[in-house]
Amino acid sequence: MSINRRTVLAAGAGVAAGLTLPGVALAGDRAVGFTLDAVTLDGGEQVVSLTLDTARLGPIAPGSLTAGTFTVHAKATSPIPIAPGDQIFSEYDLDRVVTAARLDHRGNIVLELSTAEGQLGGGTLGYIASRGRNVRLNLVYTVTQRAPLRLRNGRAVTIARFGQGRLVNPEVDAFGYHTSGSGMQYRLFSAPGAARPLIVWLHGGGEGASLPDNYYDNETTLRANRGALGFATPEAQRIFNGAHVVVPQSTSYWLEDGDRFAPLIREIVDDVARRYAVDRRRIYVAGCSNGGYMSLKMTTVYPDTFAASVPICGVVTDVLTDDELRHIDTPTWLVASRDDDTVPPEANTVHAHDLIPRSLLSLYDHVIWNGYQFPGHWSWIYVARNDPSIGGTHVWQWMSRQRG
Repeated sequence: MSINRRTVLAAGAGVAAGLTLPGVALAGDRAVGFTLDAVTLDGGEQVVSLTLDTARLGPIAPGSLTAGTFTVHAKATSPIPIAPGDQIFSEYDLDRVVTAARLDHRGNIVLELSTAEGQLGGGTLGYIASRGRNVRLNLVYTVTQRAPLRLRNGRAVTIARFGQGRLVNPEVDAFGYHTSGSGMQYRLFSAPGAARPLIVWLHGGGEGASLPDNYYDNETTLRANRGALGFATPEAQRIFNGAHVVVPQSTSYWLEDGDRFAPLIREIVDDVARRYAVDRRRIYVAGCSNGGYMSLKMTTVYPDTFAASVPICGVVTDVLTDDELRHIDTPTWLVASRDDDTVPPEANTVHAHDLIPRSLLSLYDHVIWNGYQFPGHWSWIYVARNDPSIGGTHVWQWMSRQRG
């Protein structure tokens, strides 16, 4: 929700031209394709490497490939027009630093790119201030060969042209695309086997649609943070003994009209439960910020649906009454950080904890992970990493033990 969030994502396709060097070009000057390899970090998705489809050239001689063999330029622009005076955060037009070049197991060249939390120039999402939304940036990567490659047979090779391919993020790509009967889009990670629990992840305000711009992407919910992805990791899947993870995307933002959105989310839950093997006694709901509010809202509207709820830095003031909170019977574990200046915890998370019977609370001082301090509003990072614990029990283990 905060304007300075450097969340990430995106996918563009384009053709990047290479520099022709002395040597032997590819037969017919065919373009060598490359993928944009992305990872969703705690602060959002970044392109962390490029994989060049060079295996067909033949084995590359040891020592021929270095970090200086290729350079990479990246340009990221908004997919929708930006009004005069408006701001979009995280557009860029710069050289990416190639930190290493290596061969993968197929013989393709992988160019590792400098990557770090909060680093400008690798992100795949931009945040439009007036809309309060993240959008997928149009990405155009240009690869330039600076020195010939030498094959093991002694042949020198210069690649004449490069063709940009798709954005690849295995964690995100594991979630399929779906649309409910009512038209709400959602992503689904499905677990094989017998009846499995279902985890419903409700995104923050920045990951909804912007329908005035006809922008509804079913992408940002998985690329802006690890909230949903955490539940699909091998660690989480072991804890839940396999779990489906469903991620609805609001057509605006949940706080706009929780009463209208609640049945649309419930429709998705019912649809997934009909189509997949779901243990209806183990349906869980979790969400951050706007989604933290909506997680609480779902348990007030459907008190018998969810076995547990994990609202993170959720909005409560002026949107949920004290009476509604007192009557929540769903086991609830609330999470927030004291330095959250977007949704003040005392008036929201702490207040909800005081009123919801038997609720649990994890209240952090700051949001710090791997030595990097994030904005105080980003406490969903802790849940995505299964960090909250009470009495030695972590939040994922607690969720998995709850039964409706």
